[in-house]
Amino acid sequence: MNGELFSSVFLLLLVLDPLGNIPFVLSLLRQVPSARRRHIILRESAVAVVVLVAFLFVGDWLLLAMRLTDPALEIAGGLILFLIALRMVFPPANHLGAELAENEADGEPFIVPLAIPMIAGPSALATVLLASRESGQALFVWVAAIILASAINAAFLLGSGWFARLFGKAGMQALERLMGLILTTMAVQMLISGIRIAFALR
Repeated sequence: MNGELFSSVFLLLLVLDPLGNIPFVLSLLRQVPSARRRHIILRESAVAVVVLVAFLFVGDWLLLAMRLTDPALEIAGGLILFLIALRMVFPPANHLGAELAENEADGEPFIVPLAIPMIAGPSALATVLLASRESGQALFVWVAAIILASAINAAFLLGSGWFARLFGKAGMQALERLMGLILTTMAVQMLISGIRIAFALR
């Protein structure tokens, strides 16, 4: 059980990418007082946990209602994850996170874009649903994994200022690219699995 929980938490942390999101959080909350910043991060992390856990239980029903197949979800999740990974490895000049941060600079972010889609984004939702199915683990294991991964993610975001000073801009960029490479591999594997199932390939 401990091994299954650890692997689930590790997978979720790769998708949540707390180190890669630190520059975005610093930019988004740069005008918010430090005391208030802690409250916002904890609140948005709690919202993200609720969304992820809810999708874990109702995701199958939503797929059935929308007549979406498992391969379609896996391929779509792989594509989304691949695009996110590419942006991490090759960040564009006008990064989407920076644009969102600029749009939210005058007010306090609520749910969007911190809880959704930064934490509980499409890739995280797809990963929770697909991985929980494939692993065959009880749902309470994944609920615990979501809570633990989100708590670790929140801890990283709360220490975003400290990490930024420790690694510097170049170090943070290098870490984000490393996470992007790992996510690229995961995305390709999801695509291969989805295509194999969809076209009945071995």
